[in-house]
Amino acid sequence: MNKFNPAFIVRENIKKLSPYQAKEIPCKIKLDANESPFPVKLSDFISEVNIPLNRYPDPEALKLRKALAKKMKISYTNIMIGNGSDELIYYLILTFGGPVLYPIPTFAMYGIIAQSVGVKKFESKLDSDFDINEEEMINLIKTEKPRLIFISSPNNPTGNTFSTDKILKIIDTARKNPSIVVIDEAYQPFCSDRGFLPFLKDFDNLAILRTLSKIGLAGLRVGYLIGNENLLSEANKVRLPYNVDVLTQYIATAALSKFYAQIKNFITEIVKERIRLQKELSKIKGVTVFPSEANFILFKVKNSQNVYTKLIKSGILIRDMSSTIKNALRVTVGTKEENKEFLKVLNNILGG
Repeated sequence: MNKFNPAFIVRENIKKLSPYQAKEIPCKIKLDANESPFPVKLSDFISEVNIPLNRYPDPEALKLRKALAKKMKISYTNIMIGNGSDELIYYLILTFGGPVLYPIPTFAMYGIIAQSVGVKKFESKLDSDFDINEEEMINLIKTEKPRLIFISSPNNPTGNTFSTDKILKIIDTARKNPSIVVIDEAYQPFCSDRGFLPFLKDFDNLAILRTLSKIGLAGLRVGYLIGNENLLSEANKVRLPYNVDVLTQYIATAALSKFYAQIKNFITEIVKERIRLQKELSKIKGVTVFPSEANFILFKVKNSQNVYTKLIKSGILIRDMSSTIKNALRVTVGTKEENKEFLKVLNNILGG
């Protein structure tokens, strides 16, 4: 009897899809995933977890939404919680459909999820300064009529913020289309700009994505979508019931109320180290460093893949971005000691 091959009935858009690669390569210094380098333990802010696990979690994640709302000084009714930002991106595309538009290079999941859902995607290349090509983006909005536009600012992997004026013109054009513009502010806590939260009152087609992952709670997988109640109400129709588990809700809420001051200290330290790391990288011959407002730095070297491999052999893991940007590597800002070791090894590899 012939064996069943599921590939015969896979949807065509899935056949052409490559999965997001989150490889785990054991290294003593891990600077590849844009995580906080500072360990956070439950014992830092919780003495005892006394939660009955025989009951389902709060389907509305009300306490967590209220804790987040308090930090941002907005209403909890303007917040939707997801199991990471990825889930919320999926819900948005599932709800509003396509086409989907975004500038590249950027976070890969916009394109991966669009393709997996089976909607068209349009990509607009950033200019030579890694800023948005305003003219092309606006032209695509007018001609291709995207339902959703994703803009990551600060952008991953380039690290820079996009011009506020350009984004505002895109939002205004999109409103007439009509399209929803989603500003992904995963790295906003490390940025000198305030972000687009103040503009929510001016644009009803604007939504903002944020996360707790980059500031020290990546293991919890908490993302949140901020937008007007009508928009969230539609997306909530496709949200899976009980999508955020009871432990995650409890721990994240406790961290926001009891540990947030320490998290802010971590953020301050990461920003200080980012500035120092940028300065020291720029001193190394053969390294081109790009400005960053995130918790990572993009830089270029000759034979980047060879440098990447040699760093791994020395026990240091960063991210090889050469398939996206020629000869580019991305390093997450680590602790002072980790950054010092990374700089020393990189200098040795490049013959400094």
